[in-house]
Amino acid sequence: MAFLARDQLLAMGFAALGDDVRISEKASLHNAAAISLGSGVRIDDFCVLSAGVGGISVGNRVHIGTQATLIGAGRITLSDFTNLSGRVSIYSSSDDFHGTGLTGPMVPIEYRRVRDAAVHLGRHVIVGCGSVILPGAILEDGVAVGALSLVKERCAGFGLYAGIPAKRIGERSRGLLELERQLTGQTTPGE
Repeated sequence: MAFLARDQLLAMGFAALGDDVRISEKASLHNAAAISLGSGVRIDDFCVLSAGVGGISVGNRVHIGTQATLIGAGRITLSDFTNLSGRVSIYSSSDDFHGTGLTGPMVPIEYRRVRDAAVHLGRHVIVGCGSVILPGAILEDGVAVGALSLVKERCAGFGLYAGIPAKRIGERSRGLLELERQLTGQTTPGE
């Protein structure tokens, strides 16, 4: 995989750009001025990040796997240590499917009914391949989503979720918090 050079990234005009950012030459980024990227970010081949008015915020040490899509008018936040597997789709906007409005981007907005809502993925969230996250979803810190799941609501912290729609099926270890602490050299109060 070939990555864009630092000068190419700077020329794109991101809202913020951290260090050690690796974006595939084959990725598509739209409205870079509304995209903030932390440090240690990797975006693989054939990903699409299309920031609407809410923008896209990507934290530190985040991986966005091949063919992932982040799109919509609402804000999309990927917090530190978030990982998206291949073909994950995150939508912060969705047409109404009830037939009360026309659909599609080629129809004037006054004839459409679009729902825009922020999507937030907390720290240490991992989303399995082929999963879809809909407008308004909140995945609290430590959530793990199994492959081919549909997330449309809040997922409570350190839960394992899977299915259509995604349901809590188990618990995730908090041991990764100690590993983060070791990696970053942080100490807890009182040490």
